[in-house]
Amino acid sequence: MGDMETEKTDGAVEIARGVYWVGAIDWNGRDFHGFTTPGGTTYNSYLVVGEKTALIDTVKAPFAGEMLRRITQIIDPSKLDYIVVNHMELDHAGSLAELKKQTDAKIFITKRGVDILNGYFRGLGSENWDLEVVQTGDELDLGGKTLMFLEATMLHWPDSMETFLKEDRILFSNDGFGQHIATSKRYDFEVGDVIPDAAEYYANILMPFHMPLLRFMGVLDKMGVDPLQIAPSHGIIWKQDLKKILEAYRAWANGEVNEKVLVIYDTMWGSTEIMATEIAEAVRAAGVEVKLLNLRKNTRNHIMKEMLDAAAFAVGSPTLNNGLFPTVGDFLVYLKGLRPQKKKAVAFGSYGWGGGAVKTVEKELKDTGIEVLEPGLQIRYRPYEKELERCRKLGEQLAAVAKEQ
Repeated sequence: MGDMETEKTDGAVEIARGVYWVGAIDWNGRDFHGFTTPGGTTYNSYLVVGEKTALIDTVKAPFAGEMLRRITQIIDPSKLDYIVVNHMELDHAGSLAELKKQTDAKIFITKRGVDILNGYFRGLGSENWDLEVVQTGDELDLGGKTLMFLEATMLHWPDSMETFLKEDRILFSNDGFGQHIATSKRYDFEVGDVIPDAAEYYANILMPFHMPLLRFMGVLDKMGVDPLQIAPSHGIIWKQDLKKILEAYRAWANGEVNEKVLVIYDTMWGSTEIMATEIAEAVRAAGVEVKLLNLRKNTRNHIMKEMLDAAAFAVGSPTLNNGLFPTVGDFLVYLKGLRPQKKKAVAFGSYGWGGGAVKTVEKELKDTGIEVLEPGLQIRYRPYEKELERCRKLGEQLAAVAKEQ
């Protein structure tokens, strides 16, 4: 198969001899449990055909028919021998019950995956399904095709697993190395640079799990897993940029940062925005890359992508009812769940008859495990020249912090 054109079989896509993409494209999906997806997404399922056949992962339940049509173009689904469940989250396993109506295929799954499977599908027949629990290093011989299972605990659920097709050196990585993009193309070299999409995906899905990721990449090295293709469950397959995405994942997991500062804020009557702009301008004037990000004009997942390689950031909020502005509170809750590493941050904001937001921002940042630069900057009513100079000083401080990294 040449690198310039993907071979297709009536909608199914052959990615190696006897190996097919049979997934689904969610062209109009715009929200993925809080992750804004303006470009849609895909749910990737893969059919491996040797003397016996195995389906690796299914698709989100509303797309079961699309998956089954593609499988049917290769084999009769009732003849399927095995199903590999790399991860039980319903964007990957949602069609399992529908598929099991058509086949008695044995399911290969991790021990922790069994409990989740029964939690979702009890009453839909799961108590009678033929299951085999596997762990790292276990293999399934299909006759000419050998699948090796690799537990990927907490990437990003306890049950997560990846599967390596040894003969064709394809790593079916489930949520690892994914991106939320919908495309009729299947490969990186067909769609251009998707590293930014992968960065956004990593920042919002896998960022809290950098230590399990580093451990898993160590397991790949130890077991001699050297893929020629990485086939995730969302987005495109990595082939041309395989080395680039592996290097990027190692850098992200190690918390490598650049000389970069984010100024993240919302504003009520414009005062906090004036402060944010002045802080950002001072960072820029110091020769450090800066991004000015209004929380009502930038999605949380975009901001977290920018956070990935930032050395420092500022969070600004006006005071509302002695506390945070709602969008700032929302962002800080989201941030706390993702727990970015190796960052320093500062709080700023404005108030009228009573303050409170800056102290609350500082507390939330500390609770997230981020090193907070104190004191934060709080200005009453509207900033004038003396207050603007304090904003500039804060920007210079952030630029200096970024340069130290």
